[in-house]
Amino acid sequence: MSDDSIGDSNGDAAFRGKATINDIARLAGVSKKTVSRVINRSPLLNEATRAKVDAVIQKAGYVPNPQARALALRRNFLIALVHDNPNAQMVLGMQTGLLEVLAGTEYELIVRPVNRGSPTMVDDLRHFLERQRPHGIVLLPPISENDALAALCDELDCRYVRMGSAQLDVPERMVGSNDRELVREAATFLIEQGHRRIGFVAGPRGFRSAFERRAGLDAALSAAGLNLPDALVAEGSYRFDSGVAAGNRLLDADPRPTAILSSNDEMAAGVVHAARARGLDVPRDLSVVGFDDTAIAAHLWPPLTTVRWPIADMARAAAHKLLSDTPDADPVAAAPSVFPSALIQRASVAPPQS
Repeated sequence: MSDDSIGDSNGDAAFRGKATINDIARLAGVSKKTVSRVINRSPLLNEATRAKVDAVIQKAGYVPNPQARALALRRNFLIALVHDNPNAQMVLGMQTGLLEVLAGTEYELIVRPVNRGSPTMVDDLRHFLERQRPHGIVLLPPISENDALAALCDELDCRYVRMGSAQLDVPERMVGSNDRELVREAATFLIEQGHRRIGFVAGPRGFRSAFERRAGLDAALSAAGLNLPDALVAEGSYRFDSGVAAGNRLLDADPRPTAILSSNDEMAAGVVHAARARGLDVPRDLSVVGFDDTAIAAHLWPPLTTVRWPIADMARAAAHKLLSDTPDADPVAAAPSVFPSALIQRASVAPPQS
């Protein structure tokens, strides 16, 4: 056997090939059950034994069988991100934040799209949870607003965190933001710049985010003694192409708006595209404000004034909440439930031309 072979304390040859849990037990001089407790991070061990077994595991390069561990513990080491959200940038931001917390833990991330318009959505998710048995799931809007999904998770004893634009659940089961207040601030900023005819690209019906953001705009306009006529409202789907179409509808109004507030950055980029196709300059001829502060906001020309939605922060908090009862929990990590947004002023807003 080569010099790299694993040997016990007496220098005997250990094994050839891939290490097993029985090899680890023999080399460490403990029972197989003790090795299992070390692997599963049981508190029923003293630190000296744990350190000895861990050292043997590292030297042997032993990798526990995840299926066997899942069977023994009656759960998998999986965190599921479940969504039906057309905003790819938001989903990507959530994945990034979740993976930052899961890095270095035993948990892996899986992503499961669903169709909120399907009559079998709840049953589809039930089958997914029963098959995969994840440790916990994160529900993205708009399906996070569906109480039937939260009840399903309770029924199946699956931890969950709901993400949204308003209070959806008890603090330990949700992360959210103050969309209404920040859209009101963004609209007030446009009004302070001198804009009185403000168009609005609304989000899809049925999204709580769409409702909250419209409510914030209405509040700002009402406080300024302004209103929002139907001709200055166009609904989008949170996708770029719907922003182009919405922008064209709003710019067809006579008189056209001097500013357009969009319910997300992708649609705001579509509005800028529509304006340029008509020979309009942003912000000289038209001011544009977005929401989310995804990468497209800074890469667009001119850079987009927008509301920063703390997607990655909310994702990290959601992961900490799901891991709070595991050995991977971070004892110093605060996991708040509400994350303030912020208005990011860039170059896409200017006073209207007289």
